[in-house]
Amino acid sequence: MPQERLTMRKIKEILRLKHEAGLSNRAIAGACKVSNSTVGEYLRRAKAAGIEWPLGDIGEEELYEKLFPTRQAVIPERNYSMPNWEEVHNEKRKKG
Repeated sequence: MPQERLTMRKIKEILRLKHEAGLSNRAIAGACKVSNSTVGEYLRRAKAAGIEWPLGDIGEEELYEKLFPTRQAVIPERNYSMPNWEEVHNEKRKKG
């Protein structure tokens, strides 16, 4: 079951504490009452999206979309040939 996402206020606070205050991930985790791995994950997402502090004119919806891009479901086409059922039936008749 996936974990609930943090509020925008906490995400902005994580970014601010990292870039403005220069705190470690553990210190940020303690200040924001989240786990160390959560802080690392959100900072990794921000870096991948090219988000830096100060945020500037970016709105909450745009920030959310950059941090959590929607994935397009790719369903590969599988071309399996049907087995020769007569051969399978004969193999199953054999002992051992």
